[in-house]
Amino acid sequence: MENKEKQINIQWYPGHMTKAKREMQEKLPMVDLVIELRDARIPSASKNPLVDELCRNKPRLIILSKKDKADDIETRRWMDALRKDGVEVIALDLIKDSIVKPIVDITQLIMKEKIERQIRRGIRPRAIRAMVVGVPNVGKSTFINRFAKKKIAQTGDRPGVTRALQWVKVNQQLELLDTPGVLWPKFDDPQVGLLLAASGAIKDDILPIEEVCFWMLSFLSKHYPKELYDRFQIDDSVRVEDMLDVIAKNRGFLMGNGIYDQKRAITTFLKEVRSDKVSRITWECYHEEN
Repeated sequence: MENKEKQINIQWYPGHMTKAKREMQEKLPMVDLVIELRDARIPSASKNPLVDELCRNKPRLIILSKKDKADDIETRRWMDALRKDGVEVIALDLIKDSIVKPIVDITQLIMKEKIERQIRRGIRPRAIRAMVVGVPNVGKSTFINRFAKKKIAQTGDRPGVTRALQWVKVNQQLELLDTPGVLWPKFDDPQVGLLLAASGAIKDDILPIEEVCFWMLSFLSKHYPKELYDRFQIDDSVRVEDMLDVIAKNRGFLMGNGIYDQKRAITTFLKEVRSDKVSRITWECYHEEN
């Protein structure tokens, strides 16, 4: 299995991402801070190094989105680690949590010194302008729509939905600039590609999807064995390369002549894992060496 993982090389950088990066660079001088959404299930892998490059001189708020899909214990570990680096961080369920007041309050806190400096100079502080960034399928459009209180950004549980930049006025204190989900031209660490693929940040139809599933199954068997058994009846006696056949057999996915339909097994496995029918899973466990 180790060798198979090393051979998987996943890349996805469509043309609109190059355009989005250029537009973000052009808009940066207009914004006061950057709100970076990361997926709570993959807090490090969903950190785009281009954001560090583009926004290094701007204050930053990190939002760990999809906390409802992630392991609570792991999310707390990641939040503690990020705060040790001096970054403001909050974990949210973008659909169910009340998000407007907490985000307005925390952006006011981040910009407190600048606001107080303007007041001392007799300048009436304008609304804080924040650029919202993140990898595809991390929840930016859902986040924007919650603030706008209407559907102005197209949403979908798939990558590459948002294609253009747009401003959203929240209130007198905050304005948001929505941006498309942007990846980077090359993943130096193949593990990053696997983690992004597992979370749904990369389109399944361009992936070596069988190998991605084997990696996910291997991870679950190591870190969430009870949950894997409860959902798919896979125990520790099953080899990773046989797990899709076990799923197909247990679900009755037969093609005839005793051959199992692995394609249906893959589709079912991905759908059920990503819709939280297995468990709340963090694919990237925090370790001190991070």
